Amino acid sequence: MERYKQEFIEFMVDCGVLRFGDFVTKSGRKTPFFVNTGFYRNGAQLRRLGEYYARAIHDAFGTEFDVLFGPAYKGIPLSVAASMALSEHFDAEIRYCSNRKEIKDHGDKGILLGSPIADGDKIVIIEDVTTAGTSIEETMPILKAQGNVDVVGLVVSVDRMERGEGEKSALAQIQEKYRMKATAIVTMKEVVEHLYNRPYNGKIIIDDTLKSAIDAYYEQYGAK
Repeated sequence: MERYKQEFIEFMVDCGVLRFGDFVTKSGRKTPFFVNTGFYRNGAQLRRLGEYYARAIHDAFGTEFDVLFGPAYKGIPLSVAASMALSEHFDAEIRYCSNRKEIKDHGDKGILLGSPIADGDKIVIIEDVTTAGTSIEETMPILKAQGNVDVVGLVVSVDRMERGEGEKSALAQIQEKYRMKATAIVTMKEVVEHLYNRPYNGKIIIDDTLKSAIDAYYEQYGAK
């Protein structure tokens, strides 16, 4: 595993973004782990997060696209931080854009904030994590309503590696359905590989008991 991925896993733990316990996902699944990018809460954290995303975006899509779109609400700071990092580290001036939950009828009107989207724009969507693909189902109609655009891909922080509506992973399903590339900074397999029975900051984060719970979760919801 690349060193930057190991660093990103530890960064998530340090920020309280990657947690282990008893949680329920947006899709209603009970899970022993949870990723919540809402716990990135200061400038230093957001700057580092943007750098990790920028590296993953550059590796997967290069810089030959126009707009980085972050669905409201969590995608808004992600799109801003990553577009800044792409500018700083890869000399790429990528426009950022997000949507509003409610259409604004005065001033800067419409459903979008940030850069407008125009015919011919190539767009990469940035999200925190995709479990069952429900967020993309909401996002794609918004983008397609803006004109003849090309949504070239999706990048998330963590690939949970579990089924979407069928037997395949949510990211694999998104790739097939929308004919675009979907990638992640790290996968949950890499997270477990790096943290299982390995001391970090003086303690074992994933011990045998937690590893068994994660394995049981993937027996039920893991992608085939």
